[in-house]
Amino acid sequence: MYNIGEVAKMLNISISTLRYYDKEGLLLDLERDKSGIRKFSDKNIQALKVIECLKKSGLQIKEIKEFMYWCSLGDQTIINRKNMFFKQRENVIKQIKELESTLNMLNYKCWYYTKALEDGTEKRVKNITLNDIPDEIKKYYIEAHK
Repeated sequence: MYNIGEVAKMLNISISTLRYYDKEGLLLDLERDKSGIRKFSDKNIQALKVIECLKKSGLQIKEIKEFMYWCSLGDQTIINRKNMFFKQRENVIKQIKELESTLNMLNYKCWYYTKALEDGTEKRVKNITLNDIPDEIKKYYIEAHK
């Protein structure tokens, strides 16, 4: 069993967030000692990892709460849980594609401003044609402008 501080450090989650998750009912089987101090089990740690995954994937707390409730109902909700994960996976794939496009633009602009600084002006690089951009940079430009 772990105390709240240990769990916070272990998972890099603030203590206030852990308390909030508990208050919202996300940790269905969280134990407390006779003084009311939260005691986290390995099962709670695994649940927190799933909660953080779902949160990072874009789910709202109410949706995560629903998922945790489904878990408590057992096998009758497997399809609901499966569907939720497949949907979130698609959302994350979309986010990754958007971030890749953003990274391509950032890579191109890093090159652009490095060249402008080398020249002491943007004049040359501002008017550069696609054919004059180095191939390793050109791919960033093309991907960012799709």
